[in-house]
Amino acid sequence: MSYRPTTRSKNKRQRPDDSAAATCKIFRRIHTTGLVTEDDASQLYMTWTPVCQGCRVNTKDNPNCFCGLIPPPNGNRKAGLWQKMSEIVHSLGHDPSKDLRASPDSPAGLTNLGATCYANSILQCLYMNKAFRKGVFSVELEVLKEQPVLNQLARLFAQLQASTMAFVDSAPFIQTLELDNGVQQDSHEFLTLLFSLLEQCLSCSTVSKARSIVQDLFRGGVSHVTKCSKCGNESEASSKIEDFYELELNVKGLKSLEESLDDYLSVEELQGDNQYYCESCASRVNATRSIKLRSLPAVLNFQLKRCVFLPNTTTKKKITSAFCFPGELDIRHWLSEHSQSDLIYDLSAVLIHKGSAVNSGHYIAHIKDENTELWWEFDDEHVSNLGRHPFGGGSSLPADKLVQMEPIVHPSGCDPMDVVNGNDVDVCQQQSSDSNVVGHVQTFSSSDAYMLMYIRRLPKNDSGKAQMGSDGNKRLRDGDAVNPPTDVFLPSHLSEDLRKLNASYLESCKQYQSKKELECNHILARRQEVRSILFEAPVQVPGEPYFWIATDWFRQWADNITPVAIDNTPIQCLHGKVPVSKVGSMKRLSAKAWTMLSSKNEGGPTLSKDDYCVDCLFEKACSMVRADGYRDQRTLMKELAEAALAGKCLDGKLYYVSKAWLQQWLRRKNVDSPCEADAGPTASIRCPHGQLMPEQAAGARRLLVPEHLWLFFFESANAVNTNVTMDCATFPSDSEPCVQCSMELTEVASLEDNLRDFKLKQRQMHEKLAFGRSIQLYAHSRYYLLPSSWLSKWRSYVTAGGKSAAAFEEPETLNSVIDLLKCEKHSRLLERPPELIWKRGLILQQVPTVSVTHF
Repeated sequence: MSYRPTTRSKNKRQRPDDSAAATCKIFRRIHTTGLVTEDDASQLYMTWTPVCQGCRVNTKDNPNCFCGLIPPPNGNRKAGLWQKMSEIVHSLGHDPSKDLRASPDSPAGLTNLGATCYANSILQCLYMNKAFRKGVFSVELEVLKEQPVLNQLARLFAQLQASTMAFVDSAPFIQTLELDNGVQQDSHEFLTLLFSLLEQCLSCSTVSKARSIVQDLFRGGVSHVTKCSKCGNESEASSKIEDFYELELNVKGLKSLEESLDDYLSVEELQGDNQYYCESCASRVNATRSIKLRSLPAVLNFQLKRCVFLPNTTTKKKITSAFCFPGELDIRHWLSEHSQSDLIYDLSAVLIHKGSAVNSGHYIAHIKDENTELWWEFDDEHVSNLGRHPFGGGSSLPADKLVQMEPIVHPSGCDPMDVVNGNDVDVCQQQSSDSNVVGHVQTFSSSDAYMLMYIRRLPKNDSGKAQMGSDGNKRLRDGDAVNPPTDVFLPSHLSEDLRKLNASYLESCKQYQSKKELECNHILARRQEVRSILFEAPVQVPGEPYFWIATDWFRQWADNITPVAIDNTPIQCLHGKVPVSKVGSMKRLSAKAWTMLSSKNEGGPTLSKDDYCVDCLFEKACSMVRADGYRDQRTLMKELAEAALAGKCLDGKLYYVSKAWLQQWLRRKNVDSPCEADAGPTASIRCPHGQLMPEQAAGARRLLVPEHLWLFFFESANAVNTNVTMDCATFPSDSEPCVQCSMELTEVASLEDNLRDFKLKQRQMHEKLAFGRSIQLYAHSRYYLLPSSWLSKWRSYVTAGGKSAAAFEEPETLNSVIDLLKCEKHSRLLERPPELIWKRGLILQQVPTVSVTHF
């Protein structure tokens, strides 16, 4: 494509009129001489046109234009070979390697099946508890086979720990529980039911650590104590200890976890009508009632009662006020029997409910890894690193994820600006009740916290504490196994299943990567192939060999990822050559470009420089000469037709034609040859009997034209329709109309006149009857009686018009109305008919004074 015209005039396109005139001149010369020279072929096939340079569109009138077949170097298209590479890769399907876990230290997420976020958040909290995970993994294989729920939970935990995927499919476990994945449920209720179900399943195990793992970790004891204020004795029920798996704390009107615990353990006074009957005192006395914490579990769960019932509306409402809770909780002074040893609980998880509605919203969990002490946000499939703080404060998260602090009055005497709100973190100093040493305790605040989990602190073993590796953020390589720094080991049967699962997943990643590389390499090779052939496509030297290619196929070849076989049949004529009529539908390729193209693509046929069709050129030349003659003759005939339509110049022998047809013929634009519109100049004036139709007939209007004009019409009709005897019957001026058709028209006209008179008389009679006028009666005619009431309704109905017509109902049928005139018992008239009078030689009925009328 390096060719450039030497002057601007060479690249200048000819005007369409000039080009058409030059083409006509060449065809006339071919018709006259009977020869086609190389110069004629060059002009007609437009091989003389310069190679087009950057016209942006692929022009049809230049076979040497290859512009617009491919986009610019940095351009692309919406589909095909030149689509963005990222979109082409996207069409291959999902890339499984994107689901690869970021590093062994990164926890895995859980898929959301529709509305299962409540279950996912609870399952992540239980999985991240190493002791609970160990207990589940220690269950015997025989028990797992008998307990589907326990088996699926163990498999789920195994995949969360050792799968190479960034998230795990929770469907098997959810389906085993037979949960409706389209209905949002409460996470607290789900945890309660799950603990109850797991206790039943684990009771079948012979492994003591597994059998009682739920009770050992999560069960505590409380008692409801009622104490007499008079004698000091406690009720018998006070000595009973009740189990709890979480403490349900009020939130409404309270600002912190400490206030909620005080409220939960507060003393209630039983006085007045609410006095307590003391058996020792044998009377109703004042007393106190309270809840006592008797024993605490290793994992202390606090359920924050953010959902309250509104009696007025019988609905539930969520409390969205901010609530403070500490990072570590010393719970000794809330026990019924104060302990001398430390009872420090560290915050390990925060379950969060997002949204203002109770029955909807979204659950996520912020959980601390026991090994690395890093906090993670579990939002179904998405797991995010929050750093060393439960809401991301102090981590390396972007600043735009930090939430502004709100002023909160801290219950423990801390300054409001020292309280964590949302994702921001600070430290609040709290003074211990047992010493004068000031300790630093992190306090957090949240308006969506729904459940808090605390783990009892044990003496730390620094040597056994897991440390994060320096390569903790590296992505997994093919063949790597996920071995997070934990002392929780998988059972052999689960380990083997995970090995196979990971191997299958990594193999799918390799297959996709291989498929992606093959497709990308194929795309790049195809693009290079197209560019190379288009670069060699222009014919640079006059006289060198060249070949023709169909433009439509060439465009598809340059734009499709996988081209089809060459198809040049659309630019072939009946003689197997290249017709001049297809010049706008083909391109001229150099011999080198054709060789490169045909060597990689099958098909054909091959159409070279010498394959222009001489026969088609001669046919075109003859058609053009005939068209010139026809146009000239039609111009002369048009003048005669206009004169005939105006009633002028009607000398000599004359012939009838349809007036409507002649008017349409004059309105037609100039054409090169007869067409279907030229047929049938007398079709509409010819009757079914083959004769001239009477002019009174519909559409039979006609006029006379000179013989010379008629012969032109007849020849034109004969050229497009061989059945001229039917559509182009000849009717000289002395032709008589068809006698039979004339008689039929006369009879029809007479019948129409009689019918018209009959309709008029009937209309007049109905009008008289409708308006209550007297109707003439005849002595030997039969008449009938009608009820006047029905006739009145009929008058109103038939005379109503416009919008008022809808207000009148259609009268009843006469079959049911006539019976109203007769007596049911004797079937005779109930009243006398109207009297008849003789008036001015006419018989009329007297103005009705009764309810019957003659008709």
